[in-house]
Amino acid sequence: MTPVASQYVPDSRGAGGPIRLRHRMVHGYRRAFRMAGRGDTVLLIHGIGDSSDTWRDVMPGLAKHYRVIAPDLLGHGRSDKPRGDYSLAGYANGMRDLLSVLGVERATIVGHSLGGAVAMQFAYQFPDRCERLVLVGTGGIGRQVTPLLRAATLPGAHLLLQALQLPTMRWQIETAVRVMQWLRTDLAVDAPDIVRVVEALPDATSRNAFVRTLRAVVDWRGQVGTMLDRCYLAQGMPTMLLWGGRDQVVPALHAGLGHVSMPGSRLEIFEDAGHFPFRSDPDRFLTVLRDFIETTRPAHFSAEEWRAMLRNRRPALRTQPPAPLPAPRTLRPA
Repeated sequence: MTPVASQYVPDSRGAGGPIRLRHRMVHGYRRAFRMAGRGDTVLLIHGIGDSSDTWRDVMPGLAKHYRVIAPDLLGHGRSDKPRGDYSLAGYANGMRDLLSVLGVERATIVGHSLGGAVAMQFAYQFPDRCERLVLVGTGGIGRQVTPLLRAATLPGAHLLLQALQLPTMRWQIETAVRVMQWLRTDLAVDAPDIVRVVEALPDATSRNAFVRTLRAVVDWRGQVGTMLDRCYLAQGMPTMLLWGGRDQVVPALHAGLGHVSMPGSRLEIFEDAGHFPFRSDPDRFLTVLRDFIETTRPAHFSAEEWRAMLRNRRPALRTQPPAPLPAPRTLRPA
């Protein structure tokens, strides 16, 4: 395939210019993605119902230092929406195949919400291709999830999502959002982004893909499965959990649960943010993410250590101490 050129284009102010959407055919389906910058690769995986556009506030800043790839997951955004496999394993396979098509062997994987669960699944299935793991308000840790998502898995969800597109319903939703913001409720922090995600489902094909994806990971009782039984495999994988303290979609208590379950992980809480901390405070997000990347060493996969962890069901003890980290570089404002 023809190599993909960098899409980071400085504008007249020196900030990141428009990052064009690109496409590649993988297994007969069109995969949309945005790519910018050069250097070590950072893969950004969005949440359910969202698209690569959700990263628009942080991609230009990251692209000054890294090669950044932000795909539209299959069934989302401008990617195809077939009657296909929308499981976490299927999405992880899709990320591996897209990276392979783009000539990328290893990457730091950043996942938000559903994308965080995909990122964990990717690290589990392909540990040799994952350098670091960054989980932002991730799914896949605990069972709890907002009642809005649980309700969307019930019969008739397609009709409800269709009704939300009606002009009269949109007016009522906008009014409800303004009331929540006036009352300063925690849900008001995320309400505009939740509305944005719903409005990104304008046709039956999009809504069907959304419901199929959601039902693969959530039912009326909450999240269907968690990665907690495999978190000990994070030993040796630089991992950071980043959460909004006011997250009402996936409760912030999951951050602490994941932190204690993943050996050596780093925890960052954005106290005033909700489920989308990279949108509400992009500058801080960029600073924290760059600091994490620059002060950690890429994971080194060892089949022997992996086998020992699987057999012992606990982190393996390293036979040699890790090499010292290089001195961290001074971070410039993003």
